[in-house]
Amino acid sequence: MPNPARILVKEETLDPAYLPPKLVRRETELGVASKRFREALAKGLPYHLMVTGGIGSGKTALVRRLASDLERSGRGTELPVRQAYINCWRRASDRTVMLDLLHSVEVSLPDRGYSLSEMMDVFEQGLRRHPQHLIVLLDEAAALVKQETKLVYLLSRSREVRLGSISLVLVAAQDLLPYLDAASRSSFGVTHRLSLAPYDREALVEILTARAALALRPGSFEPESLEQIARIAAPNGDARFALELLAGAAHVAEDLGSDALLPEHVRRAKGSLVPTLSESQLEALSTNELGVLLALSRSLKGKGAAVPSQKLRANHAALLEELGSAAMSRTTFWRTLKELERDGLVTLEAAGSGESSRVAMDELPASYLATLVEERLGRGSARKA
Repeated sequence: MPNPARILVKEETLDPAYLPPKLVRRETELGVASKRFREALAKGLPYHLMVTGGIGSGKTALVRRLASDLERSGRGTELPVRQAYINCWRRASDRTVMLDLLHSVEVSLPDRGYSLSEMMDVFEQGLRRHPQHLIVLLDEAAALVKQETKLVYLLSRSREVRLGSISLVLVAAQDLLPYLDAASRSSFGVTHRLSLAPYDREALVEILTARAALALRPGSFEPESLEQIARIAAPNGDARFALELLAGAAHVAEDLGSDALLPEHVRRAKGSLVPTLSESQLEALSTNELGVLLALSRSLKGKGAAVPSQKLRANHAALLEELGSAAMSRTTFWRTLKELERDGLVTLEAAGSGESSRVAMDELPASYLATLVEERLGRGSARKA
């Protein structure tokens, strides 16, 4: 029977569209960009910026927080700041982007019947009726600039073409300079570009900790589960995937009637989001590998995200005794673990001096993996070591 205590109490704070009150591990980049914009705006000048980085590197959150902070600090000034956020993946032409920009200055036009030039004239009139400095955020901008766009030039040269006071921010996964015309490229020199590196594992743990505190019921999760999610997401440095996995694991825990989010729920959620261990991979494993994998899955059936290698070896020895097989030497045991790590089935984490290394498995729920391996061993169809 499901436990009435909810775990996921504010799921919206894990949504990619949610703007957190504090940007974890992007404070430096935010500070640099904010300083450049404030210095330009203080002189009555626009400032243009290109922000690049991989999926889940925090690009969108960074530029939206930047624009929101500038909006807040510009209230009550002679020329207030206002932002216009547009996702170009959905608005991939000059005309469709312009329709959104017109809405941002409180002007509405039909979708058809107006040329780009006519739309720009109406846009200019809207800016004049409501004097402001407009920060245009074009997210997923590659979808727009890879076409024959005139809009980037017009917005980045707004003073020259007498549109008004406009700063343009381009956000993309890749460098957009090769796709821009020479005049537009000149607006995004070295000091007008910001590249975000992927998050490392430590940064992902901090992000997950901050978001879990917002989204989950206090006391419903342990740091070990968040560290497990960070380990899974770390190869790509993708915070978006990490947050999606956290939400998925919380849903799994609730569906199973658990009052806490455990590592087993993370493994189950991970299996539902991305492909995991396949039958063909199992077929390729040796008897030794299957045996170690079975001992590991049994060791992880409880609350653990990882198990000390010494404990795993002891559990494996007990398993071999149960099966009536000869004990495995320490050398063979470690070689087998390394083979499983090479195949991406386990993760070996070095420990401090005098401590046992830890072994983790994030591909499948431990109980399910144990069943699969037991069936395969029972059929006796594994290849010999």
